[in-house]
Amino acid sequence: MWKPGTDFTRMSCLTRLLLRRLLPFSPQCVLGGLSQRKGPILSPEWSSLRHSCSARPGLLTATDMVNYWQKVFETNGIPEARESSEYIVSFVLGAKTFQSLNSKSLRTPLTAVQQEQIQQLSNKRLERMPVQYVLGEWDFQDLTLKMRPPVFIPRPETEDLISLIVEEESQTCEKNSGLCFAVPVPHPVILEIGCGSGAIALSLLCKLPQSRVIAVDKKEAAVDLTRENAHRLQLQERIHVLHHDVSYSSAKQLQLWGPIDFIVSNPPYVFHEDMASLDAEILRYEDLGALDGGDDGMRVIKAILSLAPSLLKDSGSVFLEVDPRHPNMVENWLQAHPNLLLVLHAIHKDFCGKPRFLHIQKQSR
Repeated sequence: MWKPGTDFTRMSCLTRLLLRRLLPFSPQCVLGGLSQRKGPILSPEWSSLRHSCSARPGLLTATDMVNYWQKVFETNGIPEARESSEYIVSFVLGAKTFQSLNSKSLRTPLTAVQQEQIQQLSNKRLERMPVQYVLGEWDFQDLTLKMRPPVFIPRPETEDLISLIVEEESQTCEKNSGLCFAVPVPHPVILEIGCGSGAIALSLLCKLPQSRVIAVDKKEAAVDLTRENAHRLQLQERIHVLHHDVSYSSAKQLQLWGPIDFIVSNPPYVFHEDMASLDAEILRYEDLGALDGGDDGMRVIKAILSLAPSLLKDSGSVFLEVDPRHPNMVENWLQAHPNLLLVLHAIHKDFCGKPRFLHIQKQSR
């Protein structure tokens, strides 16, 4: 998702796991609670550093600021203190990552304005605001997307969901090209349920140039942000963003867009009992409705699967990101609802090796 020095899609698993902690999120990994501190604790060097900033602006370098704010973040128990500090300083200097700054940029003294900008952004991080919201933008795949609370922040593992759909579409094209008669170039129609910032929908539009997307979300803030990101990326002509919830009544309106090739969703799938243990960054700033999947984490998953048969083409597919506990639960639920004509076609693991993505296919009658 993000690029510490090189394109994130080619990063090692170890680096991706480190950045994943910076977010942070996983039903298995996000234990911890809200900080009880009334305000930030500043390191002993704060007074002297502030004096230096005001009396001798320009003598502090990017490295000085990174080191200082790392100490402040560590003192205040901010997760991934070094990475947070590096992202903020590099952002103010117009770079994606601290590692991408050249030696001249690292040696050049910062201006008073730059120092003030770093301080303002760092103060937000001290309030446990996620770095993505602090910076107001973040990279997903090869796209830089605007981010703002409370719209759900795309997670690194979701990039693999994009790859699965692209691979499936590629295989479909290969099958068609092997036929002895001409087949029109496919223009897949993709429905994303719960579009958030538009990360999945817009990535698929870029990866599949012939595709068009219908993106829906029940939150107006998410709909607005997806539209904004679509315009920034000049993809607005190929995406329709709709503001409504997933329900049986949704089917009629969505059917107007024609038979769907793929339904994709990263739905709320956290078990309700796990919600209280999510990190402060999530509990304070993100839309908890985009995370809470009900008692079994499957409230929205069941709604999507119930809706899917009326929208999908024959042999159309549903791709879902789920909790690692869900694959067996979903398979049992589908077997208990044979009238839906949906079958669990494949289970794919994330870069942690956990079953995370489901490929569900509609069978012909």
